[in-house]
Amino acid sequence: MAREVWRDSADNEAASAVFHLMQQLIDRYRVNRPVMPLVVAQAADAGAGPEIDDRVERLVRQVHEANALRRVPVELLEGRGDTPYEAALDMVRTLSEKPWETRDTTQYKNFSFPRSRLLGAIEQATATVVEQSGSPSEVPGERILEQLSRLRWRADRPRRGSWWNSLRDSVRPETFVGALFIALLSVLLGEIDWLLTALVAALALIALAVVGLMTRAAPPLLWLRGASRWLATTSSLAASSTGYPSDGWSWFSPSGSWRVIRARAAAVAVRVAEAGADDERTEHARQFHLELRVQALLEDLRYAYRPHALDWRRSKRTVPPVVFLPRATQDNGGILLINAINNVRSRRSEVDPLLLLASLPASEIMRHTPPLPPERSGTGPAASSGARARYERWVDALSLGQSPVAAATLAWVLRLPLSTEKLTHEHAHAQLVTYRVRRTWAWWVMSRASIALVVVGSLLGAFLWAGHWRDAYCHGPLTDRNTDAIWIGEGGDRECVGVAAVPEVRFARGNGLELSGAGKGVTFDRIERAIREENRAVEKDGRYVTVVYAGPLTARGDEREATRKGLEELTGVYLQQQSVNRTVRRSVKLRVLLANGGEDMLRQLTAVRKIIEVAERDPTVVGVVGLGRNTDESDNAAELLRKAGLPLVNTTNSSSSLPRQYPNYFGLAATDEEQTYALGLVAGQVARKLDDPQAIVLSRRARNGDKDRYTAEQRAAGKEMLREAGFSLGGDMYYDLVGEASLNTPLTTICQGERVPDALYFAGRVEDVPALMDGLSVTTGCSDRKMTVFTGDDLSKGTFDDSTSIAANVTLYHSSLAPLDRGKNLGFYGDAYRTLRDLHPEGEPIALASGLPVYEDDLFASGQIVISYSAAAALYDAAARGDEPRSAAETWATLHTVDLNNMPTGTISFSRARSSVSDNVHGLNIVKVVRPGPSAERTLVCGKPAGVAPPLTAKDCKP
Repeated sequence: MAREVWRDSADNEAASAVFHLMQQLIDRYRVNRPVMPLVVAQAADAGAGPEIDDRVERLVRQVHEANALRRVPVELLEGRGDTPYEAALDMVRTLSEKPWETRDTTQYKNFSFPRSRLLGAIEQATATVVEQSGSPSEVPGERILEQLSRLRWRADRPRRGSWWNSLRDSVRPETFVGALFIALLSVLLGEIDWLLTALVAALALIALAVVGLMTRAAPPLLWLRGASRWLATTSSLAASSTGYPSDGWSWFSPSGSWRVIRARAAAVAVRVAEAGADDERTEHARQFHLELRVQALLEDLRYAYRPHALDWRRSKRTVPPVVFLPRATQDNGGILLINAINNVRSRRSEVDPLLLLASLPASEIMRHTPPLPPERSGTGPAASSGARARYERWVDALSLGQSPVAAATLAWVLRLPLSTEKLTHEHAHAQLVTYRVRRTWAWWVMSRASIALVVVGSLLGAFLWAGHWRDAYCHGPLTDRNTDAIWIGEGGDRECVGVAAVPEVRFARGNGLELSGAGKGVTFDRIERAIREENRAVEKDGRYVTVVYAGPLTARGDEREATRKGLEELTGVYLQQQSVNRTVRRSVKLRVLLANGGEDMLRQLTAVRKIIEVAERDPTVVGVVGLGRNTDESDNAAELLRKAGLPLVNTTNSSSSLPRQYPNYFGLAATDEEQTYALGLVAGQVARKLDDPQAIVLSRRARNGDKDRYTAEQRAAGKEMLREAGFSLGGDMYYDLVGEASLNTPLTTICQGERVPDALYFAGRVEDVPALMDGLSVTTGCSDRKMTVFTGDDLSKGTFDDSTSIAANVTLYHSSLAPLDRGKNLGFYGDAYRTLRDLHPEGEPIALASGLPVYEDDLFASGQIVISYSAAAALYDAAARGDEPRSAAETWATLHTVDLNNMPTGTISFSRARSSVSDNVHGLNIVKVVRPGPSAERTLVCGKPAGVAPPLTAKDCKP
């Protein structure tokens, strides 16, 4: 319920009636915006005495007191001036220059009067010029315009030197808010880079300076101000500047608009100067001046209540402005002011919100402004005879001739003749009450505090979201985040997983892991940057296909060595990219995007989903190379790519099931079945030399958190191979991962059993082999027994150091997926070395190993570079067949016909059907290692190149 703010009793029936009429007009304004009259209360008896007039005056003051504290904008006027004209003009100036009595609890902010201030500037400039010339009769308009320019076309505002004003000056929008804006913006944009932040801050400062110029010193842009537009377009001044009609003003014509404004300002200034003179033109000029001032006031008030404003002011201001004239007479200018308001309203037929209540002494007669003489006497052009002279006089008087000064009634005046009986009847003593006007919902929603809260909340929310995005995305600034690569993990184990689709995302940034052998000095970081540089050159050309390499490009913590597989595979892809893009005859270039599946490819599903998102946006993406580790997620990854229509050319994943299940899967590595078949050729011959040969399979235990499916498939293939080779199998043994392979318990069980096995099949990873070798060399029962170890993982990429020495009676057999000695393209290695030499920071890398075949240099020995190079070559061949870029679907279909001869490991072919495990098209070597350690001896037992070749037999694979 609204709070009561005023209570009093009515002195008489007339006071009660007037009070309720005014309150109804004020309170109903919110509902239907009724037309506001000029209410004039007066004793009906012209002979009533001063006591009756005092009662009428008192009821006006009572209505004023009742509304002064209830958030109604009110103004109580007392005319001051030597003449009625000066008194009326003073009251108009009071309304437009002094604050209305709305206190600090106003419904909305105080009224602004820009049109009235513009006229005030013209008056001020005219007064200065008249004072300098000493005569108001002849004042040149050009001098007044010059003075207006000095005033910046704005009247001086009276300033009070108080601490409050000093504080307000210090927190003006162009200072405090501007600085706050820049500070907050700098915080938000600081995540991008300092140069962009400095640029935005500079632009903000320039914008604030321009705003300050427009608000304080605006002559260059004066035609855009609302007050200037009103001065240039109002029909009341059309007759005063016929040389420049109203349609001369335009938003897009500063010069034309400026001429209209200057012409009309000069015409008004001349009239203002004439109003101060004492000749036959004075009455016309004074009436023109007063009514123009009243028109500006009403226009300002109407603008303050306009609908569709950005600040919703019409919804906030639910009560009209109310002016009170306690005693309006001819002498104090009150009647003259009422007439002026009536004349302006009648002439313009525009509804404004002003409500006026005045009291007239009983002896005063409320009539129109007396008609002015139609013609003026005197000398000069205006007094000349003839048609032209009459036209000029008619134009001169037109601005006042439009006013209904000769009409019989005052159309906008609501007269209330109050009988003496009602003014003196006091028996009722009715209680009069007013309540505080409630602020509307619009005030709360669109108030400065609300907007400030919204802005601060938005900035804070944006800041928090920016922090969230920075934590969620590898490149997550507020304005330019990229969602193709995300952070996974916590603390030091956090990894950036996904696709590096923007330059800001770099998986190997700062990774100083170097290539081996002749590639020493070329870091992971440099390889990634080289691919980016090549991509930029390719993107400028515009004719290219995009291959996505997906591999383990990061490691948790500081385990950089765990990214070696990713480094070497990415190097092979880069070499293929260089080979393609440097070949002049190939117009379709190769672009490479990097996708990180995390350490040991434990995040490969996330990476695959991001690859698919990128491929949906980028039609140049034709397929994926990599994903060379068999995990529990490999099936899902291949299936997601199949559904997305993307082929996958795998590097070192040796799964036997993936090629059979997924038509989009093309593998370059010999499968587990193919590897164990070749190892079985050796194992059978070893078994035949033993009496009652026995073997055991040792494998990683599942659910170690590494999602490893490779060792499970190896174990099954290894057991089958040992059975077929003639070994009797003991129970399966398992080991756990506790940071590293924990082999003490299973090896103790194996070596101290009733029968130590003759052979051991190790279904584990290459990184676990050193622990196995060390355990076999020190565990009682195995250290002095002749034993053969078979392992399916490719140990070419592992190194044997001092910690892996074993007894001389332990022999290790492993497969190698890249038979480097079987290929015929030895030129690849020299070309690769020269390409990598250009990336060396000092330009002088280590030379290729001398005295050995070039492919035995440690740079190539692991085979990772060669396999990934071949995979990228196969995918590019299908994507650019006929030197025309193809889509992912066309590439998938064409991959089935790929048949690349003269590759480093033989012939890369996906067109040949495999009739049996022995008749495969993958390259393979079986390697024998004795005395692992510094003096390790590696012997190539047997092997075959990639492509169609005679199957391996036991005769080829002598242990």
